[in-house]
Amino acid sequence: MRRSVAAAVLVAVLLVVAGSVYIVGPQLTKGTGGSSGPTTSVSVSSGLSTSAQSATSGGASAQDWTTYHADNSRTGYLPVSNFTTVTAGWTSPALDGDIYGEPLVFRGDVFVATENNSVYALDGTTGSILWQRNLGPPVVANTLPCGDIGPVTGITGTPVIDPSTGTIYVVTFSEMHHTMWGLNVSTGSVVLQRAADPPGFNDSTEQQRTALTLANGVVYFGYGGLAGDCGIYTGWVVGLTENGTGPILYYRLPSENGGGIWATSGFAVDQSGNLYVATGNTASTTTYDFGEAVLKLSPKLSMEQYFAPTNWVIMNQDDADIDSVGPAIVGPNLLFQIGKPGVGFLLNSSQLGGIGGQAFESNVCDEAFGGTAFVNPDVFVPCINGLFKLDVTIANDTFSTALVVSGLDAGPPIVTGGVVWTVDTNTATLYGLSAATGWQAHTFSLGSVVHFTTPAAGDGQVFVATRNKVVSFVLGA
Repeated sequence: MRRSVAAAVLVAVLLVVAGSVYIVGPQLTKGTGGSSGPTTSVSVSSGLSTSAQSATSGGASAQDWTTYHADNSRTGYLPVSNFTTVTAGWTSPALDGDIYGEPLVFRGDVFVATENNSVYALDGTTGSILWQRNLGPPVVANTLPCGDIGPVTGITGTPVIDPSTGTIYVVTFSEMHHTMWGLNVSTGSVVLQRAADPPGFNDSTEQQRTALTLANGVVYFGYGGLAGDCGIYTGWVVGLTENGTGPILYYRLPSENGGGIWATSGFAVDQSGNLYVATGNTASTTTYDFGEAVLKLSPKLSMEQYFAPTNWVIMNQDDADIDSVGPAIVGPNLLFQIGKPGVGFLLNSSQLGGIGGQAFESNVCDEAFGGTAFVNPDVFVPCINGLFKLDVTIANDTFSTALVVSGLDAGPPIVTGGVVWTVDTNTATLYGLSAATGWQAHTFSLGSVVHFTTPAAGDGQVFVATRNKVVSFVLGA
């Protein structure tokens, strides 16, 4: 669970230290706005490379956002033209439960899922509900041994859309069982229903929080323990084919207890279809059992390689999950990984190296949660003590801190047109920060949000889920 962080005094102070730029407190130089707030007018040049990013799953169009952070590299980047204004757009009607997943954008519509096991399609222009499909009663939270989602828990992980078939996939939790569903994006009609519990699985202590990942004709997702680490659980990766045929694919972490796989951003996938998965703490302090690791799994979910920090025993003892953030691809054969301890690692994906096998490591921040964003050569890291920009030097596999925007508990960021969007979960405020300088260009009050709230973008808008609504912000020339 994310720690509570005392609100910082929002005073803009610019310091230059050892070549890095630090901004103490978000620069509140513009007025705030809600669903009917004012337009903020700022011209921001990107200062970022426009190198091609990896394609979105299934070949979505440039303005679609069909998987968590837009693509299977988890870049969180939409290469739109620079914009000069941001205007609060529409607010959807109240939906029937809390929204933990990132909104998705496809064919001009917006798709979200709720903890009440409902999937919604919203009109991308007006926010009105096009269709709603409920997929069964959610589990009442107080019937579980622990956890931090309530009063009910249903769909938590971000869905995924296959643009080639027009199908959205979700995993529900109902009557103490998990089920994967495929729905037609145009009508909400059910096209696939399949049990998602692997053999030997304990539903009452396992939670499906990771974003779903579509690759190799398979929908992949992870399971981990409930907040509080109660009972017996372990990390699982499950894969189910899109067409519903064939046996369930699964990988079970070989631990007696622990090692949950729960990062909001889910998994990264390379060009060969291999998955990169992070794991949490296990109960072991003697024999290494693949907790606190980054695993490389084949498309059929056999483990090929792994990496773990040398201090994995201490991390296990301290509940210092390295998988509070999912892996991200930041270069050819190069991964970035960070977790609760705030230590960043660069890993060679062709040779993860086992224990102590990192290509580079450095302290970054206090604690990190959710998912990173990447626009070559910059990684944007969400931490409880600010948003951190790291410059990656691929030639020698290193990174350095280039920018810190402190004074906020940063949620998972995305980047559009030279602006980084992040939600301060302490204050439920959406910030648009210059990706080049950290300057606060835009700010909007959201009212109320859940942990790990992640914006999305598409069709000239940014979309954010509040607790049970979706709001839009229009990017103008």
